[in-house]
Amino acid sequence: MLKIFCSELILLGKPVLQNVQDLMNIGCNNIELMQDGEGWDDIDGLWEHLVAELPKLGIAFTVHPAAWDINLTSPIKELRDAAFLLHEKSIRFAHRIGASQVVLHPGFSGSKSFDKARARRIAGETAERLAAIAKPLGLRLAFENVGYHGSSIYTAGEYCHALDGMDDTLGYLLDTGHAHLNGWDSAGIIERLKNRLYGIHIHDNMADTDSHLPINDGSMDWKRIFAAMRSITGDCDLVLEYGPGIPVSRLREGFYILIKEVLSRIK
Repeated sequence: MLKIFCSELILLGKPVLQNVQDLMNIGCNNIELMQDGEGWDDIDGLWEHLVAELPKLGIAFTVHPAAWDINLTSPIKELRDAAFLLHEKSIRFAHRIGASQVVLHPGFSGSKSFDKARARRIAGETAERLAAIAKPLGLRLAFENVGYHGSSIYTAGEYCHALDGMDDTLGYLLDTGHAHLNGWDSAGIIERLKNRLYGIHIHDNMADTDSHLPINDGSMDWKRIFAAMRSITGDCDLVLEYGPGIPVSRLREGFYILIKEVLSRIK
């Protein structure tokens, strides 16, 4: 089943509960919490408060752990360890609020001397370690394509095989914006991964920067992407991940575009 989610990214930095209420006010009852920005700073205090309050709202959540300055494949072990602990906290937080899924950024290359083969090995090992934590909690981990302008540790082909042989706690999450920046064929990848695709981060750009624009505000071929979405066979979250500063009303427009072009046309 395909479900439409709205990402909290569009309201980055503002109080979390207010963000959730603002998204609910425009009809978003499936929300991906973006654990970045000032609104998420107080892990020991605020997070406990959210654990008490969010389940009362009666809506569905997924969780996106903090992404800025977080690299699970950093060449520095101490930084990898810190990133792992933060992801573990996010997984346990997600379980406590009744979320269904946690996004997993496998890591990215920080320089030309970065050993991408080693990074891919570390990414796979780390994903399996996190999956061992998530599985008994009933959570799925959505493995996202990250990095662009040379910082991705995967080619498109490598990404599509990154989870081969791993437990199905792990599935793929295609970010359309990152794919476009790397020259990947998003429609083709969706069709290729349709049996193990747990999510899609939906946003547009002009193939120059990760601007997180609304659908049709950039240069992506949405007709082909929508057609590919209609071929997805499993449970997959379609997440409208628009950037900060974009009017929240654009999420409502995106919601109706997905209903018209994808959900209503599935046979």
